[in-house]
Amino acid sequence: MDRTTTEPQAPLRDTTVAGILCMVGFTVTAPVMDAFAKATPAEVPVMQILAARFGFQVAVLVPLALVLGMGRWPGLRDWGQHLLRGLLLLIATGCFFTALRFMPIANALAIFFVAPFILTMLGGLMLGEEVGPRRIAACAVGFLGALMVIQPSFAELGAVALLPLGTALCFAVYMVLTRRMAQRMHPIALQAWTATAASAVVFPLLWGFEGSGIAALDPVWPTGHALWTLAGVGAMATVSHLFISFALRLAPAATIAPLQYLEIVAAVALGYWVFGDFPNALTWAGIAVIVGAGLYVFARERRLSIRRRPMPPA
Repeated sequence: MDRTTTEPQAPLRDTTVAGILCMVGFTVTAPVMDAFAKATPAEVPVMQILAARFGFQVAVLVPLALVLGMGRWPGLRDWGQHLLRGLLLLIATGCFFTALRFMPIANALAIFFVAPFILTMLGGLMLGEEVGPRRIAACAVGFLGALMVIQPSFAELGAVALLPLGTALCFAVYMVLTRRMAQRMHPIALQAWTATAASAVVFPLLWGFEGSGIAALDPVWPTGHALWTLAGVGAMATVSHLFISFALRLAPAATIAPLQYLEIVAAVALGYWVFGDFPNALTWAGIAVIVGAGLYVFARERRLSIRRRPMPPA
């Protein structure tokens, strides 16, 4: 999944519109990746979809980072952090793609949107960031909205409905680690080496389970429709990551982060058009609660950042 990155240095004002357009591009292409994953035939194991997703990204972003002069070979300490981030991203994406095989894209994405709230709490616990009572209250409201989406899905599907929560938790920890590394590494290089680390985990696992007979892990030779969907997952993952990387390079995170909720629009449209899924009233209510709480957190972060900004010299 890897749906956000961290904020780089402050951009120039005349690039903000371009950053917003890149973020809109991300909100359109990321759900398309999810649709390709959901449309992949059931006989193709999720681990094989993950291999296609990260392998394609490595094939595109590593050469791009090298051509742009961003491909400095990471040191041993950096490789350890890339490996941990890649493993977290691998688990997060695996949980989400597995959930998509049983539930609509919009439902899974709505549950995943508790990730910013988990990140807020982890920022206080792991990074020492200030988390006041208003933010805690907003996080609690956001989780309540997630429960409104989970409840009918859990009654119908069981524990599968909790998989997007696993995605949100792993992704939030991944983001905390990313914050520490992004201060000294370009986003494209960061994405390239993390995808390389994830590939170094998933491809040996895929090879190890070949011939095991375990349907969820044993790879198959993709043909026909599966070839197109696997290629689509990899291509859309790469394109969406480039969009988000450049969006956060060109515009402040506080400006573009609320736009991520536009993913719900694309997810609902794709889910209805391709799979005939449409959220029920309770799911829509939960989505509204999550989005409202998230926008409140973003708005408050923006106000606080403006207050902390030093006054310009006379």
